[in-house]
Amino acid sequence: MSLNKKISVCIATCNGSKFIMEQLHSILPQLKFDDEIIISDDSSSDRTLDLIELLSDSRIHIYNNTNEKNLVFNFENALKHVTGDIIFLADQDDIWMPNKVTTMLRHLETADLVLSDCLVVNDGNIIIFPSFFEKNRSKPGFVANLIRNSYIGSCMAFNRKILDHALPFPSDISMHDWWIGLTGEFIGKSFFCGEKLIAYRRHQTNASATCGISQYNLLLQIKFRLIMLKNILIRNCF
Repeated sequence: MSLNKKISVCIATCNGSKFIMEQLHSILPQLKFDDEIIISDDSSSDRTLDLIELLSDSRIHIYNNTNEKNLVFNFENALKHVTGDIIFLADQDDIWMPNKVTTMLRHLETADLVLSDCLVVNDGNIIIFPSFFEKNRSKPGFVANLIRNSYIGSCMAFNRKILDHALPFPSDISMHDWWIGLTGEFIGKSFFCGEKLIAYRRHQTNASATCGISQYNLLLQIKFRLIMLKNILIRNCF
């Protein structure tokens, strides 16, 4: 059963001192003594690493990202170090609900990848959108998520089958979570969980775009989708 499997939580950090402790305090109580948190840090110049080390928790393992300095490959660096059977992605500035792990594990009994809904909040924890799924008009399916991506990494958990197919990341993908989500849709069984299992914090220093708002023009959006489709087909069909 998934409840007995080792969990690896992957967090990519970069100057996240403002929120990282609140996030870790929401995650650690939900993990077993033999689970792990893998942190890949992208040259933080603030107190992020100092604060993490103050916890003195043996489940936390910190690695420096020596790859290209961006969010995608910072997460890839974390994922390359996992030893668990079930992988959760987490952002440095969100908050997990107390039932996140148990709920996701329950659904992973019958699915390879699970995506949950979330509350979207600002940096003062005021709700901006009560449901990301509703705001984004989210629905499962490979084509649906190639056109309108719903795969927020911090809302995802998946098994080793998905991880092994997703790594290494293609060098030209635009987002890691979109890539992993489409991999799950293509080669496994995905499940969309309607429960809101995190507070997804949006603020001026987020590394990813505000939900529902693309930072790219139409031509770039089309290009990114063609790149995703090309890489999915190359990885899994040839």
